[in-house]
Parts: sequence; C-alpha cells; structure tokens
Amino acid sequence: MGEIFTIGYEGAAVEDFTATLRLAKIDLVVDIRELPISRRKGFSKGALAAALEAEGIGYEHLKGLGDPKEGRDAAKSGRFEEFVAIFTAHMQTEIARADLEKAIGLVSGKKACLLCYERDFKTCHRNIVSERISGITGQTVRNLGVRNGAARELARDEFQLAAYA
Repeated sequence: MGEIFTIGYEGAAVEDFTATLRLAKIDLVVDIRELPISRRKGFSKGALAAALEAEGIGYEHLKGLGDPKEGRDAAKSGRFEEFVAIFTAHMQTEIARADLEKAIGLVSGKKACLLCYERDFKTCHRNIVSERISGITGQTVRNLGVRNGAARELARDEFQLAAYA
C-alpha cells in the first residue's frame, strides 16, 4: 500500500523545496497544476523539472488534474464550497479521469508527491486528488510542508557525513 505525499510551494524557495523532497526520499513529483507556470523563481515547469532532475527526482505534469480557472477564482475569493463543486465536476471530465488513471500508475510502487501551489493542503485541490487516489490504491495521504532552511540543513548534514567517510 504505502503512502502518497503532497506538497505546496507557496512562500518557499526552490532550494528548500527540493531539499524537503530529498529529506522525504521522494522519487517522483507529479505536478497537478493546470498551468505549470509560476511567478516564483524556479517553479515553472522547465525550471522545476531541471531542478528536480539535478536532485535525482523525476517530474511528470498532469494538466487534467489541475484546477480549472473558475475553481481557482472561487478559491481565491474564499468561496470554498463553490471551488469544491467546480473541481469535483471537473474530475468527471474525460481528461481528468484519464490523468487520474495515469497518476495512479505513477504513484504505485514509487514514493511520489503531488504538487500544487497552495501551502494549506486542506484548501487545495490536491487534497481532493490525493483522496481519490487513496480511495482506489489504499495508500495513506501525507502532506509535506516545505521547511525554510531545509537546504542549509541538508547541506550541513551531507558535509558532516562526507567528513566521516
């Protein structure tokens, strides 16, 4: 069975984000943003995929599991029930069902992490997606929070290990 992880990068530096994933021993990041672009440096699709690859972590983008614009707008405006209704309806579309099947295949047998922007797991569509996957695979859902300073901690620990090798 195992676990499926989720993470949001809101307010995070890419170095701390990748260090958090390394500390959790994540093999694969499944990006479930509809539009894998970001104003935050390092979090657009190409830059993020390259940063993850440099750390030995795979990257896959599944657009069909992204929250449509209407859902994002409702969430930003604090209309949580409307956001949930919009995204739940979206999950019935052909592209969402196809990408959900892909996601299930990707997370089975790997230590995988679903990625979106929001830091708060409870108000993000990745909560809905991860629960759907969990309901099918039996995996436990675990949310990761990006730790500020995780990159410095990881570098210090790796330096100390290398000193004793």
